[in-house]
Amino acid sequence: MQPVFEVAHLLRSQWPAIEQSLKNKTINSWQIRTLSALSKCRTAALGGHIDGCTACGNLRISYNSCRNRHCPKCQGNEREAWIEARRRELLPVAYFHVVFTLPSELNVMCMLYPGIAYSALFDAVWATVNHFAKDEKHLGATTGMIAILHTWGQQLMLHPHLHCIIPAGGLTKQAKWKHSKTNGNYLFPVKALSKVFRAKYIHHLRKKVKEYNQLSLLEKHIILPKDIIGSCFKKEWVVYAKKPFSGVNSVVEYLGRYTHKVAISNHRIINIDNTDNTISFFYKDYKDKGRKKLLTLEHAEFIRRFALHILPKGFVRIRHFGLLSSTSKTSAIPLIRKQLPETKMEPEKSKGPIYNPLVCPCCKKETMITLLNFDMRGPPLNWINKSSNLLQSLKK
Repeated sequence: MQPVFEVAHLLRSQWPAIEQSLKNKTINSWQIRTLSALSKCRTAALGGHIDGCTACGNLRISYNSCRNRHCPKCQGNEREAWIEARRRELLPVAYFHVVFTLPSELNVMCMLYPGIAYSALFDAVWATVNHFAKDEKHLGATTGMIAILHTWGQQLMLHPHLHCIIPAGGLTKQAKWKHSKTNGNYLFPVKALSKVFRAKYIHHLRKKVKEYNQLSLLEKHIILPKDIIGSCFKKEWVVYAKKPFSGVNSVVEYLGRYTHKVAISNHRIINIDNTDNTISFFYKDYKDKGRKKLLTLEHAEFIRRFALHILPKGFVRIRHFGLLSSTSKTSAIPLIRKQLPETKMEPEKSKGPIYNPLVCPCCKKETMITLLNFDMRGPPLNWINKSSNLLQSLKK
């Protein structure tokens, strides 16, 4: 069902104010480029194409998508293709879901230097998992990991955390598969993970800052405030280990929910009031048993929070490590499968009807073809006539 209100609606109505935010330096040029793409998604501003049905002669005008990874409307196709690729790589073993969260004291670093802060997060989490996996007391093997960066909480405040999927085992130095010693209840002790993660992150953050300062052409270098580092060591860091997945389908279902997720979906927005300059949306209050509640923000505050989650240009938010990395999986996965009992792949759960652009909305046949493309000026009337004539010639 098409949502009534969209993030793009708000961006278009508030565009002069957004441009002023750039002048006031409350958002940067990359963020405004991203917001601009989202505001134009599936509108005449990006051009489009005219499709026609060779069976019944029906014409359909479609506007192009922005295909931006932060857009609530443009993740469907990319998500399905990515999930299917991962589905073919899954091993017939248990998988664990572990979440590593940065403390709020580091939010200022995430806002000012997101590329450095988030890169250090990926490196520190893998260093932590790899440290425990190679320890004979816990596993004594090399494991793998898929890590997915989320930067938001339910109310769109900055809440950087990494969702990790880790198989319950790994390859020894002798290239033999070794199952986790925990009988499937947990991967590694969470309290120990938390302490090592804290130390690893501060180490990798300092390393990234040093590398940046060495490569930076600017006179002003990044300085890590000692009080922030001190406060980070004074508190317990959050590492949350969820129950292991029950099967391959559970892993795939999880991937579908989390991999290509954006800060807020259009379906959560219930009202945009241009008179009061407010926007209202639902959120889950996890401090109150996950109950669904309503939050109303001023337009400017909503846009500010949304912009916090626009990642730096070219930043990769889904990464693979160890046995699941692109350099290892082609040899590691077939090797592991030979050592494990053969299991049939679970049949994929039905996802309901999926949009097929080849299906005519009129006669329901797969007979739609693209006749003409048009730019931001839109489809002039004579183009419609040309499309009709071309369609008639194709039907003869």
